[in-house]
Amino acid sequence: MTELLCFFSSLFFFLFLGVPVAVVLLLCAVVLMYVSGSWDLMTIPNSMMDAANNYPLMAIPFFVFAGEIMAAGGLSRRVVQLAQLMVGRIKGGLGYAAIVAGIIFAGLMGSSVGEAAALGGLLLPMMQQAGYNKGRAGGVIASSAVLGPIIPPSTNFIILGSTISGLSITRLFMIGLVPGLILGLGLMIVWWFIVRKDGYTETITFTRREVVTILLDASPAFMMPVLLLGGIRFGVFTPTEGGAFAAIFAILVCMAYYRELSFRDLLRVSAVAARTTAVVMLIVATASAVGYFITLARIPTHITTLFAPFIDSPFLLLTVIMLFLLIAGMVMDLTPNILIFAPVFYPLIQAAGINDYHFGLLMVLNLGIGVITPPVGTVLYVVCGIGNIGLGELVVKMLPFVLMEIAVLFLLVYVPQLSLAPLRVLM
Repeated sequence: MTELLCFFSSLFFFLFLGVPVAVVLLLCAVVLMYVSGSWDLMTIPNSMMDAANNYPLMAIPFFVFAGEIMAAGGLSRRVVQLAQLMVGRIKGGLGYAAIVAGIIFAGLMGSSVGEAAALGGLLLPMMQQAGYNKGRAGGVIASSAVLGPIIPPSTNFIILGSTISGLSITRLFMIGLVPGLILGLGLMIVWWFIVRKDGYTETITFTRREVVTILLDASPAFMMPVLLLGGIRFGVFTPTEGGAFAAIFAILVCMAYYRELSFRDLLRVSAVAARTTAVVMLIVATASAVGYFITLARIPTHITTLFAPFIDSPFLLLTVIMLFLLIAGMVMDLTPNILIFAPVFYPLIQAAGINDYHFGLLMVLNLGIGVITPPVGTVLYVVCGIGNIGLGELVVKMLPFVLMEIAVLFLLVYVPQLSLAPLRVLM
């Protein structure tokens, strides 16, 4: 139990000091190495190399690259126009369009931060110009970004699948589809009440010619997730090969069909994608080093002993774990949380007889909510920066959406068939 206390105390101590996450994980690895008495400095770089040399993780740079190309090549604007066409006639249409666009973007990018940046840059100025409270506008956009981690293709599911042996990334992709749509519906319900409370009456209409133009322009964006998920589901390509397909598809659409991405732009986007991938992979590698010493220190065994009274009651066990992960998501980003806590909690979940994929969905959704909760919520700062919104104002105005997302999370906890039944149909 000493190792467990040392791990958590050092983790949160360094995080609260503001040390970068990758460095925090390295320091935690050193602390655990010292406490466990296995003082061999070569263990850390060897563990990092083993983690990076992982074939499924090759999908991450491809999907990151595809998302950056879409954001820079005009596809983002067309997705927003398609969403406006679908729901713009309803009062408060821009808010509904933000949620629908969030669902579509999630199927294109698989990243909450990238989705928030793309949606915020396009929709926040439009919503403020239409008379929306900027905190409320930022709130609906930030909360829509939570869809990114659970609607496939999700880079977080790729990381989870590569962290826990035996998990199929394809199944993880498929189990997130229907719950993602349920979450989107929940956000729309919240927006329906907000529209009536705040008195928004704005609607968006299009001429017949504009409708045809929008449908033709947006068809490649709509078809990409269909082709990607269909190809993965029916075995045409693996998730890693699917990432390469998404990148090539994005290049062809943005450079040849839309002709809004030049070769110079492609080089710039490639550099951005490379930096983003480098950050993710560094965190993956350092978390693997921590994971090695977590296993060596038998921390999963200590956790299992600590939670042993709840093993006979799966719902109670899930409730306790979900509450813990909600707190963890507030102080650390999604990716390191998955890498650190998935190996810790999965033995416990398997001992309780809980479905591995169901728990994977709950874990990613739970930690995804963390990206819009202070003090570390990365999406919060992205939206605040784009919309020039105060952090306090954004958090207050976003609270109804966060409560709805937590409600959907616990609905999935207590009604697991909402995720498992669609998975059986899709697979």
